[in-house]
Amino acid sequence: MTTVLLVDDHPVVRSGLRAVIDTGDTVQVIGEAATGEEAITLAEHLHPDVVLCDLRLGDGIDGIQTTLALRALDPAPAVLILTTFDRDAEILGAIEAGAAGYLLKDVAPEVIVDGIRRAAAGDVFLAPDLASRVLRGMRNPLPKLTERELEVLRLLAKGAANKEIARTLFVTEATVKSHLAHIFTKLDVDSRSRAIHLAQETGLI
Repeated sequence: MTTVLLVDDHPVVRSGLRAVIDTGDTVQVIGEAATGEEAITLAEHLHPDVVLCDLRLGDGIDGIQTTLALRALDPAPAVLILTTFDRDAEILGAIEAGAAGYLLKDVAPEVIVDGIRRAAAGDVFLAPDLASRVLRGMRNPLPKLTERELEVLRLLAKGAANKEIARTLFVTEATVKSHLAHIFTKLDVDSRSRAIHLAQETGLI
């Protein structure tokens, strides 16, 4: 019997998952959590074999941060990410955090059950197309932007001009231009639109 803790901020999703994966003979759901913080607390008390966790969990820590914390427990449960988000940065981030697998919510129920069993056995479970993207991401890692550069990029993506970015971040326009120059260099782009497109495509923002 493989025991599972469900982590999703939508109650209806948790109910649906429980209905399709709790077979009663091979997989048993022993708890549910709506937040990452709640998942960590429950995992410490329930000691599930596998935590099936969404990537976005509303307020509080996200699925990647939750994975890091869960994998630091003793004993540490296997963590299987189940989400609707399939951007490269998120997939790679989850695997680097220690997740045993990454599945999209449009997969068949039997695939989720298979993923749970394989995660409990210590295997890494990824769909073939996701596995190739993880491998590519490891070979060609995304550029590392500072937190301030990411803030500038997020505001840029919202259509903010340099003056508005400077006012929002309490810096000068010259500082904003300096950040943009560093961003363009790191992303190897030559325009604001290309920087935004690449950042959104790869999941940087």
